[in-house]
Amino acid sequence: MITDVTEQRGIEAQVRQLQKMEAVGQLTGGIAHDFNNILMVILSNSDAILEEEALSPGIRRRLEQVVKSAEGAADLTRSLLAFSRKLPLRPQTTDINDLVVNISEMLRRSLGAQIEIDSVLADGLWTVNIDCAQLESALVNLCINARDAMPLGGRLLIETTNAECDKAVTPSLPLASGPHVRLTVTDTGSGIAPEFLAKVFEPFFTTKEVGKGTGLGLSMVYGFITQSGGHVDVRSELGVGTTISLYFPRHEQAEVIAAKSASATPQGTERILVVEDDPKVRAAVVEQLRSLGYTVDDASDGAAGLAAFETATKPYDLLLTDVIMPGPLSSKELVSAVKRRRPETCALFMSGYTDDSIVHGGRLDPSVHLLSKPFRKIDLAIAVRSRLDDGA
Repeated sequence: MITDVTEQRGIEAQVRQLQKMEAVGQLTGGIAHDFNNILMVILSNSDAILEEEALSPGIRRRLEQVVKSAEGAADLTRSLLAFSRKLPLRPQTTDINDLVVNISEMLRRSLGAQIEIDSVLADGLWTVNIDCAQLESALVNLCINARDAMPLGGRLLIETTNAECDKAVTPSLPLASGPHVRLTVTDTGSGIAPEFLAKVFEPFFTTKEVGKGTGLGLSMVYGFITQSGGHVDVRSELGVGTTISLYFPRHEQAEVIAAKSASATPQGTERILVVEDDPKVRAAVVEQLRSLGYTVDDASDGAAGLAAFETATKPYDLLLTDVIMPGPLSSKELVSAVKRRRPETCALFMSGYTDDSIVHGGRLDPSVHLLSKPFRKIDLAIAVRSRLDDGA
């Protein structure tokens, strides 16, 4: 009976923690959406001014600092979106051993000579279906946290292993039963006090000195892993060190995703309709596209966008629409209506905050192409050219 009560209390504590994290996630995700639109205006106008040939070196240097700061702010909003599980993930079949090997040299340079890095990688490791870029970022975050916990130096161990999870093996973790891959980062640092363990994933919580961190590293890891169907487990002892384990469901389907690159800013002459409710963002995107050679019209919501499409004297080659749109016609409904009328029209979504209309299970629908805000002019140019070249 005592065991049953203890287990019940543990489950209730987990539920309360999950509810709190969900509430904080909703708040931070909404803030990130609005903030990304502000950053879009800052970055697009900065890019436009930087293209001026007569710009003095002093003004150019100051503008480049503005851009750098705005991009830093964009990184913060991406961390908030990761925590709130609103990042659009692009998963692919991944061997985590390969990922660890590929970033090992970069980790050694980043962490410094005072940190001894070892890895124990399991033979025959199962593959997982994961967004590689986000997993790399999560692993780097964990390793940097470990370094900061070892200011005088220490040992960092990265391990991978196959794990058959069930309630008997992992009774304290909310994992679905079945085969998982476990990625573990262990340090010999200062450790985390017991009273802080339940808070380490909360945004802006940090045990570091003021100015030594944003408190978003672990919250980003938590959001990304849970959005990917996995779980994070933290074990720590003061004066001994910390072990953080990431669990991912096993995945067997093979798929290859090829990355595209561009050596110069691509341009074009096609006709584009931009649908965006924020007037400042809309004006900035329209100006960028016109400077790239495109013929551009714009609309403030889905209904106005559909009306513009139906009354246009010439058909549009691309519909570029924000995801979250006011009014009775959603962005997804707008794209569907346009496709019914002219199937060859390409569609490209843009958003600083994804919603369930184009993302299911934390992953973009297969037919959806998304440009995440805030983006630079070069990002817009590449995304638009890629959609036009790929076709509807």
